[in-house]
Amino acid sequence: MAVANAGLRRMVIDSGEPRTWVSARTDLVTALLGVWFGIGLMIDAWAHSNLAELETFFTPWHAAFYSGFAAVSGWIIWQVWRNVRAGRQGLAAVPTGYLAGLVAIPAFAAFGFVDMMWHTFLGIETTIDILFSPSHLGLISTMLLILTTPLRSAWHAPDIAERPSLGRLFPALLGLALAGTLVSLFVSYGNAMQWEGRGVVAALSEMEGPRTGDLASSILITNAVLLLPVLFLLRRWRLPFGSVTVMYLVGVLMPGAQTAFDNVPILLGFVAGGLVSDLLIRWLNPSAERRGAYWAFAGLSAFVTWSLYILVASVSAGSLPAVPELWTGAPIVAGLIGLALGALLLPNAQRA
Repeated sequence: MAVANAGLRRMVIDSGEPRTWVSARTDLVTALLGVWFGIGLMIDAWAHSNLAELETFFTPWHAAFYSGFAAVSGWIIWQVWRNVRAGRQGLAAVPTGYLAGLVAIPAFAAFGFVDMMWHTFLGIETTIDILFSPSHLGLISTMLLILTTPLRSAWHAPDIAERPSLGRLFPALLGLALAGTLVSLFVSYGNAMQWEGRGVVAALSEMEGPRTGDLASSILITNAVLLLPVLFLLRRWRLPFGSVTVMYLVGVLMPGAQTAFDNVPILLGFVAGGLVSDLLIRWLNPSAERRGAYWAFAGLSAFVTWSLYILVASVSAGSLPAVPELWTGAPIVAGLIGLALGALLLPNAQRA
């Protein structure tokens, strides 16, 4: 018992040393194990969306999900333990950027136990109630902290310049994009990425009825979910070419899994929107010091992405929507919302 108490004190009492950064390779492993974790959730989301009867907590889908949690959690704990073995104690043993993820690990495990009890006694959710389950909200919040560990690690890493390479920034991009898929999942009731081309054209072809309002609301919600992470990163770095494409490519995986990839043309349209956004970044060079360029990018990126959305939907359906005001105005509204988001995130020019 005395030995155990001494070991616990060594873990908790801070040794006063400055915290260190992990290597880029370590962050990459953290991000890739986060992919396992995220894909496990996507498989589980597919099961809840496409299988009529789920009667038990113990399913292959949950096994894929929780094994991913075990893998990335074990890796994060190992980074701390290596520092403890090297003589560091308390916070000094936790690499910079890894503290929130470390704290989230036991919290996630606790919510996982609550979720198991919830399913055991109250049943398995298969409709919109899955998005409001308290145990699921706890799981998703703590999972978000774990997945964004590479982003926090990279934020002030001494080896990342203002203009990082895509390879060096990739773990941070991957972690933030995976976190975006969690938000995408939990706003599935307003996710335009889940619509098929024919449904988009039909919704923009009527002036009465619920579909038009549903699609318009979904466009506004999805616009924010996609664009805000990019604008957030642009306040910190001059993003290398390919960054937005990577993030949008990861971002379409969750709605793709939920719809069993029945709307691939729509999903590919968003990836194309990411590519165009990368071209806009190269052209405009937006940053925290270039407010006008930052605002212009925010508005133009949203406008182009949703113009492509309606174009792809029309090609897929074989016709344009019947109401010109709707299909021409929707991308403009999205662009104005993008401009407003840019102004909110960067209301005043910042100096280095």
